[in-house]
Amino acid sequence: MNTKPRRTADLPLHDGSAPAWLMKRMKTMAGAIGTLIVSDAGPEELLRRLSDPFWFQAFGCVLGFDWHSSGVTTTVCGALKAAARTYGADLGIAVCGGKGATSRKTPDDIRRACERTGTDAEALVRTSRLVARIDNAAVQDGYQLYHHAFFFTPATGRWCVVQQGMSYQTRYARRYHWLAEGLQSYVADPHAAVACDRRTESLNLVAGEADRHREAMAAVAREHPDRVLREIRPLLHEKPLPLFAGLDDGPAPEPPDMTMPKRHSLAVKHIDPSALRKVLLQTYEAQAPTFEKLLGEPGLGPQALRSLSLIAEVIYNAPASRRDPAAYSFAHGGKDGHPYRVNRALYDANVERLRRAVEQARIGQTDKVEALKALAAFTARL
Repeated sequence: MNTKPRRTADLPLHDGSAPAWLMKRMKTMAGAIGTLIVSDAGPEELLRRLSDPFWFQAFGCVLGFDWHSSGVTTTVCGALKAAARTYGADLGIAVCGGKGATSRKTPDDIRRACERTGTDAEALVRTSRLVARIDNAAVQDGYQLYHHAFFFTPATGRWCVVQQGMSYQTRYARRYHWLAEGLQSYVADPHAAVACDRRTESLNLVAGEADRHREAMAAVAREHPDRVLREIRPLLHEKPLPLFAGLDDGPAPEPPDMTMPKRHSLAVKHIDPSALRKVLLQTYEAQAPTFEKLLGEPGLGPQALRSLSLIAEVIYNAPASRRDPAAYSFAHGGKDGHPYRVNRALYDANVERLRRAVEQARIGQTDKVEALKALAAFTARL
């Protein structure tokens, strides 16, 4: 029995893209394995697999991409999107969105896929936007989203999301996995997993333990701006620091929109009163009844949410959560035993499941051998 301890794997950001000859093979392999899973267990099972960070990483390795690169996310999703166009109903899922500018076309992708089945496209579009808003603004962990892939079954509307953010400071990536199945709330520990081996102090507005803070933020947002400013005026510094400056100067350049300050705490004196008033006017007019509805308001970005969070702490004495949502490494799980020890049985079962899928897929023998070699090399490094 192999008693060698499992190790974790950081994913450095690599420049460049997969060559055309490799992407062609990845599309074929992704389609063959995907259709086999759908044939055996239905399209919902494929969504479950994609929402599993370890299975996703091993799948990318099987397709032939660098086993340790952050590019696994974008290339695997791209290969699946191309495979969906080729295999159609046999794959059983629609693949929408992608990297950079392509991610902003996700609503159009969803609507086109729903035209054939009559599925409620707008409900899925709202979900796509809300999930992106949460990971880009409600989870302020230093990683700015640059990739958003929305997978769903056109017949039933079941969905999963795989999106990735980049840290410009560390040059490492963080992947966010979502799954509709079993989702109890969009704003209380909603992720299927957040895959990253590096944790930082974060403002986590969707932490499960932060219900009271979210209620306080929604309450602040419904209050008249003059009343809120009157409450906090004694705490405001005469010369505010620029943390919230530039809020109304148009789209912020990347990456400053998500840059966190080096200090570990914020104070009311760090707020620009004039910028705060504009935020409060916007939220007061919206009168969002819940934090989830508040997140859906257009133009309410990370800086605005951070200021509302701070005011909610001061007025309602409802502390925000600073817990980093990452609880699953790219390799196999919580390397420090939190929130659980490594489940080796699940780890091995995932590898075996993918190995069987490769062996049964309708692809050439050479491709099968290469895929199995890649899977073996991936597991040997862990």
